[in-house]
Amino acid sequence: MLGLVEVLEPATPYALKQFAGISVFNFWTLPHTQVYTECSRLAAAGYLTEDRESEGRRRRIYRLTDEGRAALDRWRSSADDNRLEYRDEAMLKLFFGAPAPELAETELAAHAGRLEEYETLHRDGPKMAAGMRLALEAGIALEREYVRFWERVREQARAAAGR
Repeated sequence: MLGLVEVLEPATPYALKQFAGISVFNFWTLPHTQVYTECSRLAAAGYLTEDRESEGRRRRIYRLTDEGRAALDRWRSSADDNRLEYRDEAMLKLFFGAPAPELAETELAAHAGRLEEYETLHRDGPKMAAGMRLALEAGIALEREYVRFWERVREQARAAAGR
């Protein structure tokens, strides 16, 4: 959350949720409601300042504090042995015997659509920081592989059915 605030600063929870929806939520799932609660928690802990608009919707506006910026820098530079958290419901269904032809068609359409979206963003999207562009390129590579995988599953299912 500190990284999102840094990118959008000053940031409202709604703006954070919108930006996360088109960026980090593509590879790091989090309930949208947690954006609001986490901002409040980080402000209470001294990592964010919280101001309120004086009129209108009286939205909360967050900025990093020096302590928040230092915590974000420590996290970015830590060399933890991070493991990939992989949660793919379609793969779980496939593992437990879901009908491969139908699942492959659905997943192929979803991944092909996401691949097109990512490639369009990469080609025509706004200028982005190097790390953001690299993360997008990783997403493109993953979606290309998913398309190849689900095409293979579809073809194997068709061959097994004698089509």
